[in-house]
Amino acid sequence: MKIKVRVSHEKDTKYASLICKKIKESAKIRGTGIAKKDPEYIKLKMIHGNAVVAFCDEKLAGFGYLETFQNEEFVVNSGLIVFPEFRKQGLAKIIKIEIFKLSKKKFPKSKIFSITTSNTVIKINTELGFKPVSFSELTQSEKFWKGCKSCANFDVLTRNKRKMCLCTGLLYNPNVIVNKYKNEKNKNKVNHYLSSGDKIVLAYSGGLDTSYCLKYLIQKKYEVHTVIINTGGFRKNELKKIEERAISIGAQSHKTIDAIEEYYQNCIKYLIFGNILKNNTYPLSVSSERIFQAIKIAQYATFIQAKAIAHGSTGAGNDQIRFDIAFQIICPEKITLSPIRDRKVSREEEIEYLKTQGVSISWNQAKYSINKGIWGTSIGGKETLISSNDFPEDAYPTKLRRKKSETLELEFEKGELVSVNKQKEKAIENIIKIEKIASKFAIGRGIHIGDTILGIKGRVAFEASAAIIIIKAHHLLEKHILTKWQLYWKEQLSNWYGMLLHEAQYLDPVMRDIEKFLKSTQERLTGTVDIILYPYRFHLAGIKSKFDLMKSSSKMAQYGEMNYAWTAEDVKGFTKILSNQMKMYHNLNKNKEE
Repeated sequence: MKIKVRVSHEKDTKYASLICKKIKESAKIRGTGIAKKDPEYIKLKMIHGNAVVAFCDEKLAGFGYLETFQNEEFVVNSGLIVFPEFRKQGLAKIIKIEIFKLSKKKFPKSKIFSITTSNTVIKINTELGFKPVSFSELTQSEKFWKGCKSCANFDVLTRNKRKMCLCTGLLYNPNVIVNKYKNEKNKNKVNHYLSSGDKIVLAYSGGLDTSYCLKYLIQKKYEVHTVIINTGGFRKNELKKIEERAISIGAQSHKTIDAIEEYYQNCIKYLIFGNILKNNTYPLSVSSERIFQAIKIAQYATFIQAKAIAHGSTGAGNDQIRFDIAFQIICPEKITLSPIRDRKVSREEEIEYLKTQGVSISWNQAKYSINKGIWGTSIGGKETLISSNDFPEDAYPTKLRRKKSETLELEFEKGELVSVNKQKEKAIENIIKIEKIASKFAIGRGIHIGDTILGIKGRVAFEASAAIIIIKAHHLLEKHILTKWQLYWKEQLSNWYGMLLHEAQYLDPVMRDIEKFLKSTQERLTGTVDIILYPYRFHLAGIKSKFDLMKSSSKMAQYGEMNYAWTAEDVKGFTKILSNQMKMYHNLNKNKEE
């Protein structure tokens, strides 16, 4: 395949409408990104040589353009599109490099920026010298941000007052060039050894394991910066206490990054669409969070130019695999450390070590490992290390506080939770609201036994009232609305999606393929579900939906009662034909016996 990428000229304007169409189609498939471009606007970019066009075997295959803001202080590299039939040829990288070169040539003193949700684009830009930055460091031009209106996630941007969105901001500043390698000769040489004073980013939750890692790495004379990714498990005062603990132990800095909306849009939404419960029990509360935490940690480590990333996973769990794989894909040049895994220390040894370093954590505080997120809380302790013991009531973080039953109405639109008890909110707020109501009944508790990525069996207790109720309510609505074969194939693919997510395969492209299938099944998934809450349990009372196939079929027949669409003779003929295969099989056996 012959690939040619060049700067645009006036004759390329004939492609403008096709490019705009492809940009729109791509944004629709991804569910994010600028969806609308005016062909006349694209033509101007081409005429002035502010775009690049790509051809494969002389057929148009891709496009990208640049635009200036704030009196040429900023240049944006945008509109990158590779037509579907030419993808996976490395064309996106070539276009990115060419538009970057063009930007530097035409505007050598300008800061060049890009915003994207694509990990591939983030990686390409990072290799070119871009750094992840907050939106406040990008152009403040209203013209630029107005262009985001056609993105499906524009409400996320406006709700956060343009401080954050699902996109990552990337900036190349020609006045502060960060060269990962000192010269071309050493381009492929990476130093895989740490020295005293090297900068390390530590994934820090404030618990025993990560506090041990922090103190240990400081004692080794490294410059340690802690970061916590909030995926919905912490209140503001809890996050403040975690920051204070990190600084008091000796962290050079501490950063809290909010990823709740991104976690919902890119994962929780599909866990609901798929009614996903691992082994029909566990709602993947922690395993689904880790990949998003790892991605954000890797981006932050790149941003502050850390040489290594550390996490507090043990050597016998799944999280070590999830962290390590994400780091290897997103920032493979960085060293990964896991002091507890590497040194094989027990929780008792961690406590003793911290005591000798002046950090006090009591055994009562540390005997249970608790991981809390918006999709549930997992709890590990001595009882989950063996098969026979039940989990004690007092070990669950939330207690039974309400005994009188209560009704709950959930409303779904195209599979997404849009209201609770007739009050409309964003999905995240609805999940939080359900958890506050249902946790008072101690609903959603359980003990999960499953197969780990490492091949051993693992046992964990959990409480996930909102996740369990939402999944079960959503599934009931589906059983009324979807066809038999939709339900069947959804279950097959949903099981695969949950297993692959659990086993650290989230970044495999097959996951995006399954997500498209799951989303397509939700087109009619609109209606309400009535639920009754009791102590430790709940009851699904029924559903209402204009797409209810049971209500529609009642015009033909009512199950076990009267039918209006066929006669007794029709049924006799149907059963006669339906039984043909079995008749032939059993008649053949009968003849053999004779």
